[in-house]
Amino acid sequence: MRIWSSEHVFGHPWDTVIKAAMRKYPNPMNPCVVGVDVIDRSLDNQGRLHSHRLLSTEWGLPSIVKAILGTSRTLTYIKEHSVVDPVEKKMELCSTNITLTNLVSVDERLVYTPHPENPEKTVLTQEAIITVKGVSLSSYLESLMANTISSNARKGRDALEWVIGKLNTEFEELTSSRRESMKSGMAAASAAEN
Repeated sequence: MRIWSSEHVFGHPWDTVIKAAMRKYPNPMNPCVVGVDVIDRSLDNQGRLHSHRLLSTEWGLPSIVKAILGTSRTLTYIKEHSVVDPVEKKMELCSTNITLTNLVSVDERLVYTPHPENPEKTVLTQEAIITVKGVSLSSYLESLMANTISSNARKGRDALEWVIGKLNTEFEELTSSRRESMKSGMAAASAAEN
């Protein structure tokens, strides 16, 4: 078993980061995520949003890893459960693979909270527990997978920044369009008065 963890601070408020996290896929930084299906989404009696999703991923495993694992399968499925608590300003996301569980398990947990000293920033704490089962060189494979998770975490953070940029652009375009629409409406009203 190997445990991997990291902490990252986003230079954006919690609300902005959470909106981006909910729209993270698809993105050009994580092309291995080929599908996201929402299985269930509901509010509990405390106003927390619970989401259950199924992620389809296509991993290009190196030949040596395929040989050690004894599989050529690269399409895998991950179940994800997230809880967004708007009152406590906390989002917790837990995911685990549901494919190849006889060979490997990866349990990941991400928690997004406002920065304790600066509400214009958001702290992401992330950890993964990796267990390779029943194959030789398991600690080597766990180490290799921890490196891959670390690399993918960086890509995931970049993806959130990309989504935030996209959301900001959409907002600016809507605002600009609304201003133009209001100007046109005011000009038409003014012309009708004359």
